[in-house]
Amino acid sequence: MRTALLRAAVLAALPLAAAPAAGAPTVYTVVIDKMKFGTPPPNLRAGDVILWVNRDLFRHSVTARDGSFNLDLPPKGSGRTVVKRKGAIPFFCRYHPGMKGVLVSG
Repeated sequence: MRTALLRAAVLAALPLAAAPAAGAPTVYTVVIDKMKFGTPPPNLRAGDVILWVNRDLFRHSVTARDGSFNLDLPPKGSGRTVVKRKGAIPFFCRYHPGMKGVLVSG
């Protein structure tokens, strides 16, 4: 009886141990080059991380219009932001206002 209970407990726990981590954040890279932001990743979720890499010769910022993030990236610099909410988050470069984009998370 005791062996049967132990076996049942082990078998019940197996699916939990084998299951992948649900909802683990994903890290995406967006490259800034030639005075343009790279294409924002599709299918973002709250908690995902964006690694911004400035490969340009100029200083750039990645500034959210809603104030949720603001990175100052020197030439060849990089920085990270975490997507904190669902919806559209427009962003731009403070130094070059024509550079802009939108992160969309669901």
